Amino acid sequence: MCHWTGSAFEGPFHTEMAACPRCGSIARDRFLMHCFTERAPVVDGARVLETSPRMGDGYRRMMRRFFDYTASDYDLSAHEGDIQIDLQAIALPDASIDILLTPHVLEHVPDTDRALAEIHRVLRPGGRMYLQVPLLHGTTAVPTEPEFHADNTPVFFNFGWDLIGPLRCAGFTTHALVTAEWHAMIAGALDAPPSAGDGFDVASLVNGAREHLDLTRDLVNVADLERSQRYGFVPPYHFMTWECVK
Repeated sequence: MCHWTGSAFEGPFHTEMAACPRCGSIARDRFLMHCFTERAPVVDGARVLETSPRMGDGYRRMMRRFFDYTASDYDLSAHEGDIQIDLQAIALPDASIDILLTPHVLEHVPDTDRALAEIHRVLRPGGRMYLQVPLLHGTTAVPTEPEFHADNTPVFFNFGWDLIGPLRCAGFTTHALVTAEWHAMIAGALDAPPSAGDGFDVASLVNGAREHLDLTRDLVNVADLERSQRYGFVPPYHFMTWECVK
């Protein structure tokens, strides 16, 4: 993200680790940006809204060199935002956003359908959302006991691949963006590893993808093996971003 060219990221390979020693991006930050810049028609001055971005001032300065960039947060406490936004009632005009980046936020929203309807409303026709949620199991479930993430926000849903249904019901053309290695594992062309004690139920993820997705239509490879190794998209089953086009 910052064009650092060192030999290794800091910490083990993990979606929440493998940090860049210069800008502090972790692996999922880089995968979100990779999906956005690889797939979206990137236009200087595009209106980009990012909800609760993890990255700090250097990242935001970089984004503002290229885009009309705004950072939001729900209550302006856990993350620094330019504006305060509740995804269930977005205080922005219709068709006022070109790109929405929303990393690891939707699982903290009580009413998924209402939030998706609001996001669809504020995106312009042809606008895109790049949505990341923790994907640990193949099918969506509600936590059986109170669950919180590191910023002390409650988790209402542990989403699975079946999230594609609500996304499409909200009016989005939707694809699941993955690495080439993860695509091959889901398709059965490559053996998937056993779960490694990192919270990801690999068998459930493989079976859930096969159950809820059309693998030839819905699953899109966005990073070959060389690029995945270079950017730290390892292990492959840690990485998926929903691409949603209005």
